[in-house]
Amino acid sequence: PSDVPIATQILRWHMNDGDVNAFAFRNMDELFTIRTVPHSGAAWVLPREDHKLDFSYEFNGKTFIAEDFLERSYTNAFLVMKNGKIVTEIYRNNSDASTRFMGWSMTKSITAMLVGAAVADGYIASIDDPVVKYLPELKKGGYREVTLRQILEMRSGVDYEERYDFANPGIAASNHINALVKNVARFADAGLDIGTAAKPGEVFAYKTIDTAILGWVIERVTGGTVAAYTTEKLWEPLGAEADGFYIMDGKPGVGREFSGAGFNATLRDWARFGQMLVNEGTVDGRQVVNSDWIKTARTPVGSE
Repeated sequence: PSDVPIATQILRWHMNDGDVNAFAFRNMDELFTIRTVPHSGAAWVLPREDHKLDFSYEFNGKTFIAEDFLERSYTNAFLVMKNGKIVTEIYRNNSDASTRFMGWSMTKSITAMLVGAAVADGYIASIDDPVVKYLPELKKGGYREVTLRQILEMRSGVDYEERYDFANPGIAASNHINALVKNVARFADAGLDIGTAAKPGEVFAYKTIDTAILGWVIERVTGGTVAAYTTEKLWEPLGAEADGFYIMDGKPGVGREFSGAGFNATLRDWARFGQMLVNEGTVDGRQVVNSDWIKTARTPVGSE
């Protein structure tokens, strides 16, 4: 039985629907228990060179202006950076610069940077270690012979099809319902008894469960929360201008941060994170993330 009120469950169930997600994805703190990632100190100033979004494009023989795309795609906010400068920043549908937007799978890049920080801090000896060295609970399932590197590359081989057909739910949709809609399970716990679909390291297959497992590793090795480590290693040194937050898969003391897709931040702070990666880990001359780690993260691996 779920402690989440039925009305809230229904709202969570429909939050991805195209006719409401423009509202839901900027109000996730109203739908979920959250864990805050506070900012601190002076914000990293992003220089500006503003230009109007005045281009047009052709598709299927018709000409459209940029505003047509924003309207058709229910875009709430749109920011473009070029050569380290903001060149366009637009807010729509009653959003503004203080609105915090759900990052969904951009969160995976944040989690990957936290793994790099944990290696640099000595919490993780090597990403070629088996994940069970840090989470022995996984020894009975498909992760038993998988390394952290293979998880980072999404070549774990575990049997988890990233498909969200809620009318006929498979493992991913069922996990979403139980962990995020009902909060009756922890999202990463699906890895405890998961099966094997391919030999670890051989096949790339996009899986949110992989990054959720990495979040659990961060929690275990640091002895704290994913949110706290994000604050220490990314959000404060990044010079964020506003608090970020993770949605949780349960109440405090039970739930974990949804480290596979649940981070929320303002548009400018998302831009700061992206620019830091472009800068190979530096912010105003300060090294926030190891540059070699970022180079490794963006280097293609394998042939499929």
